[in-house]
Amino acid sequence: MKAGIVGYGAEVPILRIKTEEIARAWKKDGVKIATGLGVKEKAVASFDEDSCTLAVGAARKAVLDFGLNAQKIGAVYVGSESHPYAVKPTASIVSDAIEAGPELMAADLEFACKAGTAGVQMNLGFVEARMIEYGLAIGTDTAQGRPNDALEFTAGSGAGAIIVGDKRNEIIATCEDTYSFTTDTPDFWRRPKEDFPMHAGRFTGEPAYFKHVLSASRGILEKTSYKTKDFDHVVFHQPNAKFPLKAGKILGFEREKFEAGLMCPTIGNTYSGATMVGLCAVLDVAKPGERILAVSYGSGAGSDAFIFKTTKNIEKKRGKIAVKEMIKEKQYIDYAEYIKHRKKLKSL
Repeated sequence: MKAGIVGYGAEVPILRIKTEEIARAWKKDGVKIATGLGVKEKAVASFDEDSCTLAVGAARKAVLDFGLNAQKIGAVYVGSESHPYAVKPTASIVSDAIEAGPELMAADLEFACKAGTAGVQMNLGFVEARMIEYGLAIGTDTAQGRPNDALEFTAGSGAGAIIVGDKRNEIIATCEDTYSFTTDTPDFWRRPKEDFPMHAGRFTGEPAYFKHVLSASRGILEKTSYKTKDFDHVVFHQPNAKFPLKAGKILGFEREKFEAGLMCPTIGNTYSGATMVGLCAVLDVAKPGERILAVSYGSGAGSDAFIFKTTKNIEKKRGKIAVKEMIKEKQYIDYAEYIKHRKKLKSL
């Protein structure tokens, strides 16, 4: 049978900084910025948190909450653009931390904000080819934005983990199909040894995000012959709260279909974690027989689209704590504390 999701988990730091607080530090209109971006606050990694610790937290939930045997995981892929080491895999650390392996495939992936979904695609292929029993894919980031840059108001921290398998009694959402759209579009980049990424301003919108998300969405709809009315939930990559809603409107999706998975307004853009965390939040509330469209976006540029259909197992197999409940536990910090945490993280 087709493979699907058998476990999931998300991890978001407890620290938050409000958009208005960042704006205050730069003498800008915080209300206007928050309204314009649709982002009220973002999650901030503490000095002792990095993309690896967040990945471990998400992976442990995906394994433990769903009663899975980590020793049966045959592949671990960790997608991020903020791996703690330039040379040393995050995937091997995560594997040991969840007591998986050592007989497994493991690798770090990089494709800006869609590296996590690339891992999901790889694992779907491996499971359906019967090369592995389970595959774990994680999207995780402690996203950086240059001080006083537009990115600083949205770049957050978080991780989402998805475990793929093919056992009928374990699958909570079957993957009906997947489709990718990729071009060479220089909208966002970071050179070696640079602390912060560069971006091409408004160019990151129409020819980058919208072109790829819309093309991937239309591509998978055409491939499967589904219409927008056939979907109950939609999750798009969330660089801010406005872009995914605008893309959905262009395609003809009602705004309500985005509500369950729209996390950016309260935790920011978690980059490689964004689509993954949003999908986890949807799985927290989806009912049996519902269809989910998930489309990631990675600068550089490309999008991965997935169609999942939930099974009856989802009524008894969910994360122990819903993502939207988990993120209610938070602690606000001011801009000075925010800078201290960012500098300490860099020095680790």
